[in-house]
Amino acid sequence: MLSTWLPLPRSTARHPPQQPAKAPTISPPTQIQIADVLKELQNLDHYKLAGLDNLDPLFLKLSAEIVATPITSLFNLSFVSSEIPKDWKASAVIPLFKWGDTLDPNCYRPISILSCLSNVFENQVNKQITDHFESHHTFSAMQSGFRAGHGCTSATLKILNDTITAIDKRHYCAAVFIDLAKAFDSVNHNILIGRLDSLGFSNDCLAWFTNYFSDRVQCVKSEGLLSGPLTVSMGVPQGSILGPTLFSVYVNDVAIAAGDSLIHLYADDTILYTSGPPLDTVLTNLQTSFNAIQLSFRGLQLLLNASKTKSMLFNRSLPEPARPSSITTLDGSELEYVDNYKYLGVWLDCKLSFQTHIKHLKSKIKYRIGFLYRLPISQQSILHSCCQT
Repeated sequence: MLSTWLPLPRSTARHPPQQPAKAPTISPPTQIQIADVLKELQNLDHYKLAGLDNLDPLFLKLSAEIVATPITSLFNLSFVSSEIPKDWKASAVIPLFKWGDTLDPNCYRPISILSCLSNVFENQVNKQITDHFESHHTFSAMQSGFRAGHGCTSATLKILNDTITAIDKRHYCAAVFIDLAKAFDSVNHNILIGRLDSLGFSNDCLAWFTNYFSDRVQCVKSEGLLSGPLTVSMGVPQGSILGPTLFSVYVNDVAIAAGDSLIHLYADDTILYTSGPPLDTVLTNLQTSFNAIQLSFRGLQLLLNASKTKSMLFNRSLPEPARPSSITTLDGSELEYVDNYKYLGVWLDCKLSFQTHIKHLKSKIKYRIGFLYRLPISQQSILHSCCQT
């Protein structure tokens, strides 16, 4: 039952430090409620694909009032038994072509399709767990990924505010944009279960999550054909509801390793930055913090993608250094200094002029306007009429 799952609060935030929270006075629901499941079923997107169990979302949506009660009982039985039906742990991977050679697997984006019932179930579990995490300040203040009241906008604004403040003080500001290789697929289940244990989750909860990760398989589905199953022994389930939240828990304590530098995490996008008047000191401090962050990620068995990890020197009015000291990885690879970097959908440039971002927006607008002009005349007339109403 959920009442035996959730732990006493234990804060892990560092920026700013959180005071130890008191034991919760209001217990979470002891079980998932029929009304909540009914609402979930009625709000299903019936255009989504069915999973390998072939339960069509449209069928569940139309029969919601009939099936909500037995489905809720099945969900609550999972808590009692610490078991999840195997059909809910099987995913179909659909390769979506991006660009390039159609015979090259690297030119496809894998889209994972899970059972519709699994998503409904995980959504209920995720709501209760995230509510507990937020109410007891479990997440670091430097963690914005998949949290209520946080997002790409708030994370980007925080970084821009810190950077512009440093520039206004006539300080140099240097940053490292950290890219991890296949981060979500590299999560070690034992380490993650240990993280949940350290947060005080009960044995019943740990047993449920252990079963959640066990016996997972995936098949490739393409052109009506289905491959044989492949066991998945690492990573959070792609396409799942719980996966992003569990990943945030997994990397949450990385922020502690930042030392004197500032850090912000959004899922697997991490930026490390620091500022000060002497450039040499700024880069030395950044290198020290970057080394500590790399060690922290290595402890989680997450590997740095050195070719995509970049450094940037923000500066508007101070003298340009002829050749700033290189920031290096623990393996000795030098990071490339870049003048532009796309962070959480926003193109940042070293002058913070946003000219690069504006240029990309203009290009997108131009492409979409051109697409409208390429429509047949009849469709253009219909679109024009719709815009006027």
